[in-house]
Amino acid sequence: MKLTGALVILGTVLFFLTSGGDCGICLASKHDSQLFPYGTPKEFLENVEKYKDDSETLESKEKLKKCIDSTLTEEDKAHATDFVMKATLSC
Repeated sequence: MKLTGALVILGTVLFFLTSGGDCGICLASKHDSQLFPYGTPKEFLENVEKYKDDSETLESKEKLKKCIDSTLTEEDKAHATDFVMKATLSC
């Protein structure tokens, strides 16, 4: 797996770990984590905008999404998603 894939996994897992185990957000978080590797850039940015809609954040997330889409293979995305789902089973 490439460095980008490892960063995707790390970022998503850290998000779940820092949520304090509040399982009230797990379903929404899992949906959000699916949008990152598999959603369209528009879907992903619309989702990010629900939480933080300043232009600097949206621009950086758009760049990150483009990087993910151009770098990760479908296999990388599948591995990352499987890992995240296993890491969040306790929710």
